[in-house]
Amino acid sequence: MECIVKRRSQFSASHRYWLPELSEAENMQRFGRSANFPGHGHNYVLFISLLGKLDEYGMVQNFSYVKQVITREVINQLDYAYLNEVWPEFQQTLPTTENVARVIWQRLVGYLPLASIQLFEHPKLWAQYQGNGMEAYITIGTHFSAAHRLASPHLSYQENCKIYGKCSRPHGHGHNYHLEVTVRGEIEQRTGMIVDSEALQRVIDNYIVEPLDHTFLNKDIPYFAEIVPTAENIAIYIRNLLHQPIQELGVLLYKVKLNESPNNSCEVYCGEPSSLSAATQRRELVLADL
Repeated sequence: MECIVKRRSQFSASHRYWLPELSEAENMQRFGRSANFPGHGHNYVLFISLLGKLDEYGMVQNFSYVKQVITREVINQLDYAYLNEVWPEFQQTLPTTENVARVIWQRLVGYLPLASIQLFEHPKLWAQYQGNGMEAYITIGTHFSAAHRLASPHLSYQENCKIYGKCSRPHGHGHNYHLEVTVRGEIEQRTGMIVDSEALQRVIDNYIVEPLDHTFLNKDIPYFAEIVPTAENIAIYIRNLLHQPIQELGVLLYKVKLNESPNNSCEVYCGEPSSLSAATQRRELVLADL
């Protein structure tokens, strides 16, 4: 039997986005405050996922060995370091979150059966790398608050109550929605980026957060006049809105995850925006913790 196990580590480090072949004005225009001297820092959180068959002791890998390898090959070298100078790989390609994840993979793959490297720069921005050349994933987390009522306009109040329970009450109820948007792209050889994270954040804010925040979805968003604003349908709506503007940034929308509450969440893995009916679209969903 194969299993995936995960090991968490952390380190603190600083870095600077700066290309010596560019002028100061060009660096500031491209990287903004991240180009400021002498740089800035993060408390990085690292998750190493390992894939393998269980051994005779019921383990994929002995975690004592895993910890030793990660500490020796990564943590001892990066903790309290200036990333631009600590490893030669960062002389060629800037130490962005996605590129740091890629290089950590390269440093560990000879010792461990890696499935994925996930590196959190902070709780609302993280990268994932799975060993596919220069391809990587970036996720941005954000939130909005909205009210909704789960009730089909084509059903009676009694019928809606039977299906949706308390969620069909006439005046609705609200949530603090936590949204995670994951994009996929190629790490640019010099900048180390798959996408300008500030540009990606603007797209998410302009297309999703500002229009949805503090609304009553059934009444304020025309899409939900006929479609019941379940978490699943909201995630599909967000996916369809973001697909094109994210593609215009040069990356692909990979996944939308919507946390309706600490207990309920759903994930939509993205292809082309779908014009399918809501019932058909729901079959595309991966539901978690329901």
